[in-house]
Amino acid sequence: MRTNFRSWMLALPLTVVLALFLLLPMVMIFVVSFWGATEFSIYPAFQFDNYSYLFGSSVVWSVFASTLMYTIVTWVVTLVVGFTVAYFLAFHIRDTTTQMGLFLLCTIPFWTSNIIRMISWVPFLGRNGLANQALMGMGITDEPLEWLLFSDFSVILAFVHLYTLFMVVPIFNTMVRIDRSLIEAARDNGASGFQILTNVIIPLTKPGIMIGSIFVVALVMGDFITVRFMSGSQSANVGRLISNDIGLLQYPSAAATSVVLLVTVMIVISIMLRFVNIRKEL
Repeated sequence: MRTNFRSWMLALPLTVVLALFLLLPMVMIFVVSFWGATEFSIYPAFQFDNYSYLFGSSVVWSVFASTLMYTIVTWVVTLVVGFTVAYFLAFHIRDTTTQMGLFLLCTIPFWTSNIIRMISWVPFLGRNGLANQALMGMGITDEPLEWLLFSDFSVILAFVHLYTLFMVVPIFNTMVRIDRSLIEAARDNGASGFQILTNVIIPLTKPGIMIGSIFVVALVMGDFITVRFMSGSQSANVGRLISNDIGLLQYPSAAATSVVLLVTVMIVISIMLRFVNIRKEL
């Protein structure tokens, strides 16, 4: 009995912090999502006008579709790049010091803010930027490519640049813990490199892949500043929709959109978790 009481007391501070700074704000957002608003005021009420507008607007559906498109494409690209980088570091770099040095090298972009990293793409991808100048210099194109900047391509490129490391870290952490004797046993039994990859390495790396995927999906679906900067305000996602409502002081509408976005993210993550039991695997 004393042990249980001590355990509860140890967990109490964290429980209070989570309740005050996580659960309570989420409950408040949920409550405010049912309130009403005019051009000049917000009034407490219990109505479904905000949700009716969300689910009845073709514009909102289009924004959610764009958000889902950004998320899927970014997830696929970051998974391929992240898995490749992690595989190279874990299995092709034998020296631990070199391995850690190259791994830390991947974190250099995080030494600056996201906004600075996004802005750095503008002079590179612009009409008179380095990319267009190089393409025209090599004779690949006769005129600057307009779609390199302020387009869906630039948005996804920025997402990949910003969030690939969130895929590399958990996959690399899982790969370095794989027992090398399993790989040697598979090779001794005549397995090819591709068979070892698909039947040994990838199944054992599933927890890392899933953790990285959760990070990337949650970050991309909640991001709004990247879409605003890299699309030149020509595209939108759900995060930007919420930001615009807040800027217009339409807090009930922003709260309703936040609730729908949160539920969507939770559904996506719950579907992903059905493919692997992270707690059991780790």
